[in-house]
Amino acid sequence: MQPLLAIAGLTWRAAFRFRLFLVLALLLLASVIGLPLLIQDDGTARGFTQILLTYTLSAITGLLGLSTLWLACGTLARDIEECQMQVLCTKPVARWQIWLGKWLGIMSLNVVLLLLAGGSVYALLEFRAGKLPAAEQKVLRSEVLVARGSAVEASHDDDIDADTEKALQERLKSNPVEKADLAEVRKQIREQVKAAWQIVPSGYTRQWQIDLGHPKSYFRDQPLQLRIKFNSAQKSSSGTYLGAWQVGDPASTNFWRSEPMSLAPDTFHEFAIPANLCDDQGRLTIVFLNPNDASLLFPLDEGMAVLYPEGGFALNFARGLGIILCWMALLAALGLTAASFLSFPVAAFFSLAMLLVGLSSGTLADAVDSGSVAAGNEETGAAGHSGADVILIPAFKATLTVIGLAGNYSPIDALSTGRSIPWSELGLAFLQVVLLLGGVIALAGIFFFSRRELATAQGTQ
Repeated sequence: MQPLLAIAGLTWRAAFRFRLFLVLALLLLASVIGLPLLIQDDGTARGFTQILLTYTLSAITGLLGLSTLWLACGTLARDIEECQMQVLCTKPVARWQIWLGKWLGIMSLNVVLLLLAGGSVYALLEFRAGKLPAAEQKVLRSEVLVARGSAVEASHDDDIDADTEKALQERLKSNPVEKADLAEVRKQIREQVKAAWQIVPSGYTRQWQIDLGHPKSYFRDQPLQLRIKFNSAQKSSSGTYLGAWQVGDPASTNFWRSEPMSLAPDTFHEFAIPANLCDDQGRLTIVFLNPNDASLLFPLDEGMAVLYPEGGFALNFARGLGIILCWMALLAALGLTAASFLSFPVAAFFSLAMLLVGLSSGTLADAVDSGSVAAGNEETGAAGHSGADVILIPAFKATLTVIGLAGNYSPIDALSTGRSIPWSELGLAFLQVVLLLGGVIALAGIFFFSRRELATAQGTQ
């Protein structure tokens, strides 16, 4: 460990020599202190706190991410270009130790900076929460500054697949299709079947039965919230739609009915429900009545969730920072790998390009869903086609698989909405982001650095 720690110490010196540490610390503190002065919220303590968490943590992640890439590219590439690495390699230190020492130095810097920024955010939240009236503090402690577990309805994929296959066979009997078009026909039928599971027609009801995973006694006297989201193909003159809710089992008289609520589409809504409405097995029955003239669609993946208290905010916040640190570990490995075989400017450009590809996952997913990189015909609805689809679509699928290893973890969204980040999620983030994805990138970087001819790094004049 002594060579690794020595290289890490040199990385710290480089960060102070470039004044990177001081500048970053000041920028992080400025974002934590300055952003609350610029934020426009809905006037409630809950709304302000959610926006504060989202903006400050996003700014912290962005600043640390860019600085990590810059330092990772610069600390290795500049040492090679300025011939400092040639001197270091004459010491009894293996090149893999130099590479890992650089990574450890960058990560230790990130740990200190993230603790500084995260601690400032937490202190600011607690300070502001302590100044609020008791009623507002109760709302914050139960809906935002808390770790709430989330329970959703059991998956309907098997039922949808069975209905799809049944409808497909009936269609093939009356209207045979070519074998090459069978997959596309099945996809279209599945979307129609899935829509039928999600749509609540005018005047109809939709029922969810959600297993909270605990016996009834676990939630005794505990506050619960419903988190719902719906869409509508028709626009309302007021921009909102009415909805009535019933929660609990009416057969046992242990149920609650709401007054008609005016809710906006395409956005998440959270509202509290009375305690002790679960059955003995911890199941909660929810019924929605659609009194509108338009049909409403509740997405299967995010249309309905029950939120329940699971832990405290402090530990949940620490786990969220841990996932952000996993992202920084991946970016540090990416920057060092690029600098292992490229000059500093090219390595920085390459790393930023890879980061932009990762942030463009939505565009790649749209291309994969449509099956082509070409734009479709908006008038006829026909899909576009391109000769490059044979190469690009499989490449996009592979890229999305890799991005999914790191992009499936969003601590900022969970923290800002008071949802729990379980230890299992932090463990999976470490396993997939740091060990698997970061490890593969690190092995490639160590390989390139070990094979690089340092004596000719600068070329000939």
